Amino acid sequence: MSEERRGPVGDQIDTVLAACRGGWQVLREKGPGQITFWFIALLIGIAAGFAALFFRKGVEALQQWLYGVEDIRTIHSFAESLPWVMILLIPVAGGLVVGLILHWFTPDGRVRSVADVIEGAALNNGRVETRAGLASAIASMITLGSGGSSGREGPVVHLAAVISTAVSRWIRADGITGRDLLGCAVAAAVSASFNAPIAGALFALEVVLRHFAVHAFAPIVIASVAGTVINRLEFGDVTEFSLIEGGALQFYVELPAFLILGLVSGLIAVAFMRATFWAEDMGNLVQRLTGIPRWLRPAIAGLLLGAIAIWFPHIIGVGYETTSAALTGELLLYEAIVFTIVKAAAAAITIAGRMGGGVFSPSLMLGAMSGLAFGIIATSIMPEVSGSQTLYALAGMGAVAAAVLGAPISTTLIVFELTGDWQTGLAVMVAVSISTALASRLVDRSFFLTQLERRNIHLAAGPQAYLLAMFRVGRVMRPMDHENAAPEERLLTLMEQGIYTDTNATLERALPIFERTGLDFVPVVQLAPGDGPPALEGALFHVDALKAYNKALAATAEEEHS
Repeated sequence: MSEERRGPVGDQIDTVLAACRGGWQVLREKGPGQITFWFIALLIGIAAGFAALFFRKGVEALQQWLYGVEDIRTIHSFAESLPWVMILLIPVAGGLVVGLILHWFTPDGRVRSVADVIEGAALNNGRVETRAGLASAIASMITLGSGGSSGREGPVVHLAAVISTAVSRWIRADGITGRDLLGCAVAAAVSASFNAPIAGALFALEVVLRHFAVHAFAPIVIASVAGTVINRLEFGDVTEFSLIEGGALQFYVELPAFLILGLVSGLIAVAFMRATFWAEDMGNLVQRLTGIPRWLRPAIAGLLLGAIAIWFPHIIGVGYETTSAALTGELLLYEAIVFTIVKAAAAAITIAGRMGGGVFSPSLMLGAMSGLAFGIIATSIMPEVSGSQTLYALAGMGAVAAAVLGAPISTTLIVFELTGDWQTGLAVMVAVSISTALASRLVDRSFFLTQLERRNIHLAAGPQAYLLAMFRVGRVMRPMDHENAAPEERLLTLMEQGIYTDTNATLERALPIFERTGLDFVPVVQLAPGDGPPALEGALFHVDALKAYNKALAATAEEEHS
């Protein structure tokens, strides 16, 4: 009778109590683990923040020592008073040291940067090369300190990734955890470099992890805030650039001009990217034809940079002084145009010469100067409906950088956080969206993904393109002693016809064999050294390869939507 008297209300009470007990059980079993992970994210954020701070301080100390400048923010104007021999030889000496470091500590003499971090996130469970990464950070610091015309975000991002890799290996993190820790490190490094916590977190999600999974958001934000705190403890709550007043959009009829600016910025970004890749190809060609040792290549690039810097010292280093001049309208039209061309050439030489550094700061400088030039022309044509010329510089800065990075969201936010100007968002968003849409059609999404595509690493098209390269045939094949192995006679016959695949080959290379032949399985062999006959190891079944591929796709989709 008592059970009957309780009725629906009693049932609801039992349901609530059961839910509470279940929630407490989940909290006891999973809560501490999640909290521990967030604590690790905080520690990684602090470590990456200090790494970014030390890198920045190291660059400043080198510039002060080599050039004798007291305030590195005025290094461009200060360099005009230096002897031309000094301006010429400092980048050469820096390039020689960089070349030797990369020759000794990297297998290919190439600086590691953001593209390698993206590759590590997609293909290596969130891990990057440690030895080569540390060498690249030191090389990039020397490059920027000795006058290299690149940015600091690339080496800082990879240096942070080295820290997360060490932690992932220590705790034996799986792929999802390793990628999340990598995102935490990247977010903290970007935030600490530019005092931009929002953009830092979104940069890690948008550019490196390339998804916005909810489970990764909280730890990445925690790490990003930690990196920002490190920056503000040293530099205070100040923006990188100071703008003049009166940059607001005057009339909505001015918006079409920002649409055109977006198109122009997209083309400038594509020209800069293609110029960099062309310079890299030319450097490879000259090095191959002349037999120049790889350790000498950065020194030759330094010689070219020094020669340019004699006439255009604004190319030295990150370039914040000239960028600030563009954002405050202190450059004339011809200066903005000429400086844009020269800076693009200098940045291409630095990166193609394997001196190190990133592309974000050069793209900010290119965008600010080209945007100012566009603004001077636009406001002179229709002065009665035009706002400030510097507003075009701000919008151009975001538009070119977003197109180069392939990151419209985080770049828009980082422009706001670098300048502290949130009132001109409409103009910046219009220019950024148009430039990114145009540039992504003319290159493989971004500078970094195009770099990887040039190395035959196909990440731009998404997981469906690159997952096949992660599986070796030997992991998926059925050996000869398998209970459902393929008939040996049939396999030997196919081998005689030249139809087989190597056990070390990837599914990306093996699957086209099925499409070409229409077979259900193909022989898997171990290639012999020299001209020896291949040894039969087993068979790769078409259905097994497709199952492995589908399982990987499902796991990726689950991670991205969790």
